[in-house]
Amino acid sequence: MTAMASMTASPGRTAVRDTAALTGRSLRHIARSLDTIITTTIMPIAFMLLFVFVFGGAIDIGTGPYVDYLLPGILIITIASGVSYTAYRLFLDLKGGMVERFQSMPIARSAVLWAHVLTSLVALAISVLVVIVAGVAMGFRPEANLLQWLGVFGILGVFALAMTWLAVLPGLLASTPDGAGAFAYPLIFLPFISSAFVPTESMPGPVRAFAENQPVTSIVDALRNLLAGQPAGSDIWVALAWCVGILVIAYVASTAAYRRKLS
Repeated sequence: MTAMASMTASPGRTAVRDTAALTGRSLRHIARSLDTIITTTIMPIAFMLLFVFVFGGAIDIGTGPYVDYLLPGILIITIASGVSYTAYRLFLDLKGGMVERFQSMPIARSAVLWAHVLTSLVALAISVLVVIVAGVAMGFRPEANLLQWLGVFGILGVFALAMTWLAVLPGLLASTPDGAGAFAYPLIFLPFISSAFVPTESMPGPVRAFAENQPVTSIVDALRNLLAGQPAGSDIWVALAWCVGILVIAYVASTAAYRRKLS
């Protein structure tokens, strides 16, 4: 009966089952080595401490505590730094022959990539929650209602998914472990040329033009307004458009690279 059930299982059901099994494997690896999550949260929290307690008094953001202004950008940095481990773990599975071993078994081909992506989302969710708690300890006081909190986590979730699929590409194509993780450096640097730390109005012309027309600014502004209990306006739609656009491009490019790798 079990064999017959396995034979009659739909491809979609099989892919979900295989993805769940491989995701469980990856999550167990993270549970045994929590240094990934700890390392991911240390840098954003260090940035928050530095800017809130050292630079914050010299930065004019108008009214309100500087930590309230700063936290949305720190959350973006948390996700950007965390996805480097996705590329690193995928690279190790490829170079260690684990992916080839999986492909020799009756496992859905897509399960390997999706397992790494879902594992990354779980790790990023934990890191984001830790950073928010640290922000509260530093004086962060959100005024968002339940619907606005759902909007915040929705934007962060789509952004994390987009960045994770973007991380899959260097994980597949890099020739060294350092090369797999190094792609995240520009992502971490991008919030510094946005409205994450200071208002864009204070920037010189060319820098301001770039800052106001890159994805991080619209994402940070939407998060900041939602956390402050204010309408996000058009920023939320611009932010989602950026996230979905990056997600589609990254997914298509990563799955194409994966097929070429296996062939």
